[in-house]
Amino acid sequence: MLDLKNITLHYGQSKILNGVDLAADTGKITCLMGTNGVGKTSLLKVISGTHNHSGGTFTLDGVEQGVQPAHVLAKRGIGYVPQGRDIFPLMSVRENMEIGFACLDKSEHKLPEEMFELFPVLKEMQHRRGGDLSGGQQQQLAIARALITKPKLLLLDEPTEGIQPNIIQQIGRVISFLKDQGDMAILLVEQYFEFAYGLADHFYSMRRGEIILDGTKRDVKKSDVLATLSV
Repeated sequence: MLDLKNITLHYGQSKILNGVDLAADTGKITCLMGTNGVGKTSLLKVISGTHNHSGGTFTLDGVEQGVQPAHVLAKRGIGYVPQGRDIFPLMSVRENMEIGFACLDKSEHKLPEEMFELFPVLKEMQHRRGGDLSGGQQQQLAIARALITKPKLLLLDEPTEGIQPNIIQQIGRVISFLKDQGDMAILLVEQYFEFAYGLADHFYSMRRGEIILDGTKRDVKKSDVLATLSV
């Protein structure tokens, strides 16, 4: 589904990503790990179109994407749940979810009941303002909003950050459910090691803008993945 080759990214004169190769397959959870500031979020911003990469090739579903704006990539099947969630605080929960309609044909502008089955609290609070929700509820809303777009590739940036344990467990079950449907690739950036290790099929670890570990869960030792997270 996703294939990145030799991706570079610059912020002004600073080189943030240095020749990143990464792939994410449909029906699998690919986990990108690393300490703070190594380029994980920057890579997700490249994939989502929030930042333009400086070089390399970016292929989605077998089609080279070049440099495209975020709204084009969203319509082509990339759903993005950013770090910090970025929900609209003055809009209702329902209106936040309906933002995803922008990627769909008008005939599909209907909230699927499945969203409320995955996240029951959103049905209860659909007329409340997004800013009134707790951090965990906002995270569920951000994931649901991305799913409304019917993504082929789902990008999740630190979905457990600042979330209470029971909501973390629920989010983990939702991610596993989405994987089991077999029609979506999931790229997860996560600092909570046990959560990530329990979900992932394939691991990448970054350091200083480069990939330093690449392997399936079967092929790499847990201790080797954990070692890449040390400062």
